[in-house]
Amino acid sequence: MANRLTRPGLCSLAGFALAVLLQCRIQSAAANEVDTRAGSERVISQKREVHNRTADANALVSSEAAAESKPAPRSTRKPESGSAKGPYYVDFRARTAASWGHAFVWFGKTSEREVEVAGLTPAGDTLTYMLGYVTWVPSETGASYGDLDPEYLTASYRVYLNEPDAKRVFAYIKKLQASSPVWSAEISNCTSFIGDIANFMGLKVPLRWERPENYVNDLKAMNGGRQIVHLSSAQ
Repeated sequence: MANRLTRPGLCSLAGFALAVLLQCRIQSAAANEVDTRAGSERVISQKREVHNRTADANALVSSEAAAESKPAPRSTRKPESGSAKGPYYVDFRARTAASWGHAFVWFGKTSEREVEVAGLTPAGDTLTYMLGYVTWVPSETGASYGDLDPEYLTASYRVYLNEPDAKRVFAYIKKLQASSPVWSAEISNCTSFIGDIANFMGLKVPLRWERPENYVNDLKAMNGGRQIVHLSSAQ
C-alpha cells in the first residue's frame, strides 16, 4: 500500500517540476525573443538616424558648394559719392597758451609727414599781446611756439579734401595769411582766422569770441563731425 501511494506522488511531483521547467524555458525564450526584437529595432532606428544625419549633412554640403560655385549677386546700390577720404586735409586745432589759448590749422597731404601751419598771432612779446586788447598790433600768420607739439594740443577737427578742392583751399589759406597784417583780441583774432577758412570750405562756424578749445570743439559739433568736404562750384 505504501509503495502504491509513493509512486503516484513521485510522478505528480516530477510532472509538476517538468511543467515549471518548461514554463521557465518558454518565458526565457519569449523574453529573449522580445530582447532580440527590441535590439533589432534599436539597431534599425540607429541606422535610420545615421542615414538621415548623413543625408542632411550631404544636402548641406551640396547647397553650400552650389552657393560657392555661383557668383555673388551684384549690389544694385550705387556707391556714395565722396565716401572715401581725400588725400589732402585741413586740421583745425587748439592748444594751450599762457593766457587764452591759441587756434590754428594744419594742412597738407595725408601721405606726407610734413605739414604747413597757419594761424593769426600778435607779433612780438607780451606787451604787443596786451596792446592787442585795445588797438591793432602787427601780426604773424605762420607757425608759433607749441603749434607742432602734441602735448599742448587741446582740440582737433580734421576734414579731408580731394586734390582739386585742396588746391583751392590751400590757395585761400595762403591768401588769408598774406592779407592779415594785424591782430586784435576782439576783432581779428586766431579763432576768426580759422573761422574764415572753415567758412570758405562750406562749414558752419561758431562765434569768434569763444575760447580756442571750445571753438574747435563747437566747430566739429556744429558740422556733425563731418570728415569729408567738397567745395561748391560757386566758390
